[in-house]
Amino acid sequence: MSQPNPVAAALMAKMEIEPADRPRMKVECLRMIANLKLDKARTFLISGFIDNYLRLNLIEEQQFQVEVDKIKLPTERENVMEFTTSWKEEGILLGERSLVIRQLTRKLGNLSPELLARVNGLSIDRVEVLAEDLLDFTNVGDLERWLAA
Repeated sequence: MSQPNPVAAALMAKMEIEPADRPRMKVECLRMIANLKLDKARTFLISGFIDNYLRLNLIEEQQFQVEVDKIKLPTERENVMEFTTSWKEEGILLGERSLVIRQLTRKLGNLSPELLARVNGLSIDRVEVLAEDLLDFTNVGDLERWLAA
């Protein structure tokens, strides 16, 4: 553990951790990743692994925030908070895409895999516009034209 190692940071999340230590352990795992200076994709992958295996309840989330606030270096604290922000943004995007696809399916019927892939590839801004515009769609052609525009 004396050498920075992304695998070690990820596996720390899988260890059996006393319930009272879970928030602090999550902060330490994220601090380790933040200090590794990995590329964005690897950082997001490993931090997502940690979030999945060290999922905190509401009380633990509050303690997690207290632990983050104890980090003395502002840049390190910001890096750790960036992980949680990106998790929230990704969750919002997935939720909005899922809702829009359910709405499209209800309004237009089952969509082809190609159309589903195109909708799933939209940015959050485009998904939000589609959520409103789909109210005017009457057939799959309307969706295809919208995606082509």
